[in-house]
Amino acid sequence: MIFEKIREIIAEQTGKDENEITLDTNVKDDLDADSLDLFQIINDIEDEFDISVEDPEAIVTVKDIVDFVENHKN
Repeated sequence: MIFEKIREIIAEQTGKDENEITLDTNVKDDLDADSLDLFQIINDIEDEFDISVEDPEAIVTVKDIVDFVENHKN
């Protein structure tokens, strides 16, 4: 459920097909996301899951995002 929602948010922001996005996908390299895209993705994820990402630089892969949300959601 978390992965699917995160994948949906990333696909919407990057314009990529959801099927292209896996846990191993590198957000910057594989999806050509720039810092503004990454900021918006993190912002949308913070809003969706009511969490705060303190260190956006720690987010490299989709799995990093999923793990972070699982460890910090209420």
